[in-house]
Amino acid sequence: MTDETMQLKEDLARLKKECGIDVEVCGPEAEDCCRHKHREASEAEALTKRLNRIEGQVRGIRGMVESEAYCTDILTQVSAVQSALNAFSRELLASHIRTCVVTDIQNGQLEVVDDLLATIQKLMK
Repeated sequence: MTDETMQLKEDLARLKKECGIDVEVCGPEAEDCCRHKHREASEAEALTKRLNRIEGQVRGIRGMVESEAYCTDILTQVSAVQSALNAFSRELLASHIRTCVVTDIQNGQLEVVDDLLATIQKLMK
């Protein structure tokens, strides 16, 4: 296991403990647990840029907390991060519907509709 993988696992454990976020990430050692999707380079780059921006915003919030910024100023930035994550989710969901869902339906795999509905329900919590 690489140092990067170990760091990611530690970060996920911290998120689960501090925020109640339960995420499972698959790596090369656990290929059977996850489905995969090849993305065009332009799509992957756009998604990565959005995530990098969001990551920077979260670091900024941490800096605000550390520098004892006023509560409402921090909350304003948290709201901006939530909006950015929602925009990321909408973009990824739209791409998923246009590619994965359409392909699966065309191949007769109608259970993808139930999977899509479950995903949308999770996003709407």
